[in-house]
Formats: sequence, C-alpha cells, structure tokens
Amino acid sequence: MSYLSPNLTNLIAAVKKASSSLDRDFGEIEKLQSSVKDYKQFVFNGYNKADRMLRTELSRMRPSFAFAADGRPRPQGGHFIISPVSGLQNFIHGISGFSMTVAMCENDTVLAAVVYNPARDEMFFAEKGMGAYKEGFRSHERLRVSARKEPEEALAAIELSGREDNFSEYAVLQNKLAAAMGGVRTLGDPALDLAYVAAGKLDAFVACAQKPSDIAAGMLLVKEAGGYVFDINQKDIRTENLSAVISSGDILAVNANLSNRMYDLLNK
Repeated sequence: MSYLSPNLTNLIAAVKKASSSLDRDFGEIEKLQSSVKDYKQFVFNGYNKADRMLRTELSRMRPSFAFAADGRPRPQGGHFIISPVSGLQNFIHGISGFSMTVAMCENDTVLAAVVYNPARDEMFFAEKGMGAYKEGFRSHERLRVSARKEPEEALAAIELSGREDNFSEYAVLQNKLAAAMGGVRTLGDPALDLAYVAAGKLDAFVACAQKPSDIAAGMLLVKEAGGYVFDINQKDIRTENLSAVISSGDILAVNANLSNRMYDLLNK
C-alpha cells in the first residue's frame, strides 16, 4: 500500500505516541509480578496515563469528535471508540498479548481502525473500502483471512466477558467449538483475536458480551481482509449488521469459507 489517507496516517501516529508510555509501563509491570506493594496503583496509573494521552492526541486530530463510552448509547456524528488497553488482564500479569485500539466512526459506520500491540510492535490498520494491513518496515503487508474450509482443520479463539450471566453461555459455546474445531484458544485480548482472524492466523473468533471498545476496531480489520462478522444470535446471515454486533457484543468473526458452517454450529 503506497498511500495512507490523512485520517489513517494521523490515527496511527496518535496511537503510537499514546502507547509509548504503555510500553514503558509494561516493562516495569513484568518486573513487579513477584511484588504486591504499589502494584495495583502502578497499573491503574499506567492505564489512565495511556487513556489521557490517547484522548489528547485524537482530540487534536478531530476536535469535534466525541468519545463513545462502553455501556452507553453511541454518539451520533463523528466519534471515536477507544480502548487504551484491550486485554487488560494480560497487561496486568505481564503477558504481552494486549493492545491499544481506536475505531474512527461516523454515526453507525466504522471508517478507520487501528489495533496496536506495543509489546510486540505489531500494528494492524484498516480503512473502509481500502483493505486491511499490517505495518512493515519498508512496505505494508495486505491482510487476508484464511482459506480453510473444514472446521476440524480450523483454529478458533473464544473470550469470556466479565459479566456474571455470561458464564453459562460461554461454557456452551466452548463445548460446541471444542467438539468440532481443530483447536480452541483463549488469548485474552479480543482486539488482537480479531486482528489475527484478519491476518489468517486464526480462522474464527467467537465471544459474547464483549465491550464495543474491544471489538469495534478489529471488526473492520476482519471485514476489510475479506471475512464476515455476525451477531451469533441473528436470524438471517445473508446480510451483516455490524452496528448490532457492536451493541450486543455477541460476535462471530470468521473467514468466508467457514461462515455458514460456523454459524450453524453455534446455533444448533
């Protein structure tokens, strides 16, 4: 990709600048795992610092844009859906599977998205209608979902939300996937799960009650990489309703070849 739009260029720059403190704090957190003194406060301060920096950088880029809040109606017009640390428990425990995410939206449409893992320096980004990419040193790698067709050859990720009424539903989904899939993983960061579906590393991602801030950006990556995103419980999968998925958090993101079979598996 030889050209990045101003929107995407600015989004990437904002995320990289805001995540610099997160990367430094993660290095310290890795050393604090055997200590309990000031541990939680250090994590809390690091999260809030990254959140402030990200909001500041994005507000400079688009002063008129609002910030969506999880659990509240999404703003109309231009707004950002952000997570300074998606995969927070991984971050807290010194595990490198976490990311900073930004979805730039107009009403119910995600226009551009960035998912960045500063610990591994993995930058994924997409713009509506322009494809999804992973940042490279000299050129950017175009992302494509996998081509696997058989569930028994496929690898899926599943995530558990923190909502108490989600536990039984999670167990049902996990059992269905374990019985049919070649493998099931819980990696701890929904945003990275979606980025890995877009990159063809995972064939599907399934989860219930996920926060918009953890899935909005990754959903655009999957779509622009040629995949499908459905609400697990939707009645008709001939069309997608991405806004409804963001609202419910009940998500199936999957490659094109497995889409019908995965939907049938989860709804039988």
